[in-house]
Amino acid sequence: MTEELNKILADFQARLAEVSTLQQLDEVKTVYLGKKGPITDVMKNLRSLPKEEKAAVGQAANVIKSQMTEEINAKRSELEEAAINEKIASEWIDVTLDEAPSKIGALHPVSTIQYEIEDIFTSMGFTVLDGPHCETDHYNFEALNIPKDHPARDMQDTFYFDNGAILRTHTSAIQVRGMENIKPPFKIIGPGKVFRVERTDASHEAAFHQLEGMVVDKDINVANLINTMKTLLSEIFKKDVNVRLRPGFFPFVEPGFELDISCMICNAKGCSVCSQTGWVELMPCGMVHPNVLRSGGIDPEEYSGFAFGLGLDRLVMMRYQIEDIRHLHSGDIRFSGQFK
Repeated sequence: MTEELNKILADFQARLAEVSTLQQLDEVKTVYLGKKGPITDVMKNLRSLPKEEKAAVGQAANVIKSQMTEEINAKRSELEEAAINEKIASEWIDVTLDEAPSKIGALHPVSTIQYEIEDIFTSMGFTVLDGPHCETDHYNFEALNIPKDHPARDMQDTFYFDNGAILRTHTSAIQVRGMENIKPPFKIIGPGKVFRVERTDASHEAAFHQLEGMVVDKDINVANLINTMKTLLSEIFKKDVNVRLRPGFFPFVEPGFELDISCMICNAKGCSVCSQTGWVELMPCGMVHPNVLRSGGIDPEEYSGFAFGLGLDRLVMMRYQIEDIRHLHSGDIRFSGQFK
C-alpha cells in the first residue's frame, strides 16, 4: 500500500509539472484530492487492512495529502505572481513622466460672484430661494403692483408664449412666491437669470442675471435698507465704494430709490459702460409697496419691509473691469478661462 501511495505522489508531481494555468491547477487538485481521488480511496479502504498495517498506511496517506496540498499552494502562488508580472509588463505606465496637459474648467465669473453674495447674505440670516424662468403674468407683473395697463410694462418688455406664459423679467417673482410660503418675519434672496427685449450694447443684454432680496418684519424702515446695502457692498469689494442714492420709480416699492456705484472701469471719468456719466446703476431698492404685501398674503398694517435688486452682470463688470457685458454671454472659453 505504501508503494501505491508513492506511485500516486509521483503521478501527481508529474501532472503538476505540466500545469500552466490556474484552471489546470484546480483540475489537478480535484483529480488527486477530491472526493473521488486516489487518496480518498486509500483512506476509505483502511478498514479492510490488517490492524498492524492500518496505522502505518493512514499516517503515510496523511503525509502525502499534506505534501500535495503544499505543492498545490506553492504552484498557485507561482502562477498568480506570473500573471501579475505579465499584466504589469503589458499595461505598464511610467508614473514619473509628466502628465498630458489637460484643460481644467472654471466657474463663470457670474456664478462665482453669485455664490459669494449668497454666502454674504446667508451670514446675515437670509434664506436663498429659487423660482422658474418661465413665469405667469400674475407672479411677474400683477402681484408686483404692475397691472396690464401699467406703463412700467413697457420698460420690461419680454418674451411671450402662446399659452400666456412669459420669460420672467426680474427675480422679484421669487419674492412673491416666497411671501406665499413663508410667514413673516423673514429675510430672503432670489438669484437667477432674467430676460427682456433689449437693444444690446456694452451694458445691456436680452438675458442677464439678477439677485433680488426682501426683508419683512415689524417696524422696518429705510435706515435698515441702507445699512444692509452698505454691508453688502463693503463685503463684495473689500473696500469703501462711492455710492449715491437717488429717487427712482418702481411699482413694487414706495418710496423707491436707485443705488448707483462709481464706475470702476473708468474711475468715474466717463466711458461706454457708464454712458459717460461716471456712475453705473447697480441696485434699485425701496420700501415694499403695501399692494405687494397684500398679494403675498401679508397685512401691511402689521408688517413693513424693504426690497432690492442687484444686477450680477454689472457687479462682475465693476469687480473685474470688464468693458462689455456681451463678453459674459459670448460662450467663449478663452474669456471664462481667465477667472480660474
